[in-house]
Amino acid sequence: MKLAVFLPNWIGDVVMATPALHALRNHFAQDTIIGVMRPYVAEVLSGTAFLDETILSKTKGLTRGIAGLSRQLRRQTIDLALLFTNSWRTGLASWLGGCKRRVGYARDGRSWMLTDRIKPLLGKDGNYHPSPVLEAYNRLAEHVGTPPPGYRLRLTVTAADDHQADAVWNKFDMNIHRPVVLLNPGAAFGAAKHWPGHHFARLARMMVDRLDAQVLVLCGPSERDLAQLIVQLTDRSEVHCLAEVKPSLGLTKACVNRADLLITTDSGPRHFAAAFGRPVVTLFGPTHQAWSDTYYAREICLQRELDCGPCQQRVCPLKGEQHHRCMEELLPEEVFAAAMKLLSGTLPLRLLPEPERRRAS
Repeated sequence: MKLAVFLPNWIGDVVMATPALHALRNHFAQDTIIGVMRPYVAEVLSGTAFLDETILSKTKGLTRGIAGLSRQLRRQTIDLALLFTNSWRTGLASWLGGCKRRVGYARDGRSWMLTDRIKPLLGKDGNYHPSPVLEAYNRLAEHVGTPPPGYRLRLTVTAADDHQADAVWNKFDMNIHRPVVLLNPGAAFGAAKHWPGHHFARLARMMVDRLDAQVLVLCGPSERDLAQLIVQLTDRSEVHCLAEVKPSLGLTKACVNRADLLITTDSGPRHFAAAFGRPVVTLFGPTHQAWSDTYYAREICLQRELDCGPCQQRVCPLKGEQHHRCMEELLPEEVFAAAMKLLSGTLPLRLLPEPERRRAS
């Protein structure tokens, strides 16, 4: 049998789908599992054994994109399509692609395209309410026969990615006897998720001056300027960024896997920490925590309670003094305290005495 799994379009969501993917792999051990995904998320699953083949869904306009994907599916003769996506586009592609059984959530006007229409979870008012997407993916896997997948996120670091991380550690002379803290300032969702660069810089100084830590700022290709700005504002020789090397998701995974702590916005790499069992502090602004909850015990989520949020907007809709309060008012001191709480359980911390601390600029 051939099973096509339509994977989510966001990096973090793909990671949150790994419990379901693991359950599918075990349940359909003798069958062929084909992952249908956007090219930019494919590297998230590199090194894992969840998929036998992949189909990269490239957008070339709505009509051409659906037609191209449908042709690829028809050539495979798919017996079962499992749609982790909720889009009308993927529902139509699975139908036009001749997938014999099509399982997905009955929403967004695509029910007629599905053979198995799963009712989405709605509140008493008939509207969608924040709930973990991880649970939604698990429900789909269970519908096609798997045992409950559980909540453990799973990723793998390839030997090539580990080699790249070795080169980064050597380049920046990262000492294994000192804590390594990663900062992840990016967020593909939109500017509203960004924590201010000057806050990251102040936090980095605290990590170096008070904890004797080494700090590495992560970044994607479009976030290099932000990462370099944070390094510049921090003004400490122990703070570096990946803007100086060729960034990749594989390298980011390898760095998270070997770090002592990740401090991140609500973005994809946040879930890398859970997959590798690393402690993580996640900074929430406009997004509701419940959508991306993975029940990970070594995560502390910080968020300001405001009348205007969480608004789920990509760009803050407010102006003037109220602008972006959800992130501006989340202070580095609070984040540092959360970091200390996580690190104290895993490292023999040595806070520098006051005279040895460098004056924060």
